Amino acid sequence: MILDDSNSPFRGQGAFPITNWSEDDKPREKLMLKGKSVLSDTELIAILIGSGSRNESAVDLSKRILASVNHNLNALGKLSIAQLTNFKGIGEAKAISIIAAMELGRRRRNEDAVELTKITSSKAVFEVMQPIIGELPHEEFWVLFLNNSNKILFKTQLSKGGMTGTMVDVRIVFKIAFEQNATAIILVHNHPSGKLQASDADIQITKKIKTAGQQLDIPVLDHIIITESGYYSFVDEGIF
Repeated sequence: MILDDSNSPFRGQGAFPITNWSEDDKPREKLMLKGKSVLSDTELIAILIGSGSRNESAVDLSKRILASVNHNLNALGKLSIAQLTNFKGIGEAKAISIIAAMELGRRRRNEDAVELTKITSSKAVFEVMQPIIGELPHEEFWVLFLNNSNKILFKTQLSKGGMTGTMVDVRIVFKIAFEQNATAIILVHNHPSGKLQASDADIQITKKIKTAGQQLDIPVLDHIIITESGYYSFVDEGIF
């Protein structure tokens, strides 16, 4: 994954050992390298704070703040701007960042978990995608990224073309698949002409992506062509 490191204190320094990083930078770099789940509450708050002072790192400041509420995040979420700014090193901007993050967490808990759409047939793909691309005057190429239960984790447009075609970068398809932890994908594009038939170009790009998926153990389950009123499935037509 390419990351924008233009603001990183480590730009141009190569493999700089983590032991030499500043305390303020360790949580951010740890998240980038190992993921969000391995960070402690203290480290996550340190990322929100961004930086400490000359005498105290953001991590140490976060420890003091959490200790003041007995390490209870619910209690932290109830602190006001005035209460947070009582801590040396916390100004209004940092206090607002903490409060905003706590509020987002509260709202997330109050929302029902989104029920993922399960793909059981080519018709199910059509029902999901026809409202999105079925009536467009130009071609768009989309990919559905599925989990091991064939539920849609994520869907995105990969390219957009004119009346007669569009280009697809195979590398981007699987870059996203890995980012989403997808175990399978379904290719989808529309034909503004209304023609429910696969072109030679459609077949070639499908074979190319399918071959790459086999090598990466992320199978392509189908390629669906969508029109305003119908669909064409490579699997149903025996092309796969």
